Amino acid sequence: MRAARPVLDRHEVTTDGDESRAVVVITWKGAEHEGHSVGASTPGARPRLVGEAVLRALESVLGDGSRFDLAAVATTDLGASRIAIAQVQAEGLDGTFVGSAVMAENDPDEAAARAVLDAINRHVGQRL
Repeated sequence: MRAARPVLDRHEVTTDGDESRAVVVITWKGAEHEGHSVGASTPGARPRLVGEAVLRALESVLGDGSRFDLAAVATTDLGASRIAIAQVQAEGLDGTFVGSAVMAENDPDEAAARAVLDAINRHVGQRL
């Protein structure tokens, strides 16, 4: 039987001038865990902001001082689909975790969030 893993509940990016703020809510065992990130308001920065907010929420789920780093996130075409790809590194662990997600309804922010979850959820699921 597959262990339950944290899931993306919702995400939001707000912009004020040159600064954007991302808030992501991850649900785990009925509890909500928020992650936040702040950065540039350029359209290209949004997937990274959302991805970093996902990692902060996952750190809250674990609650053990774990730290994750979003090495890269990008969107690209793959056949007839547009996808997001994320590369995550975890403090104290060797290797890099990679995940992907199909972009639904032209939402690169959600696709980035789901790609980050895909990259790290197996590792997180084993620790919960």
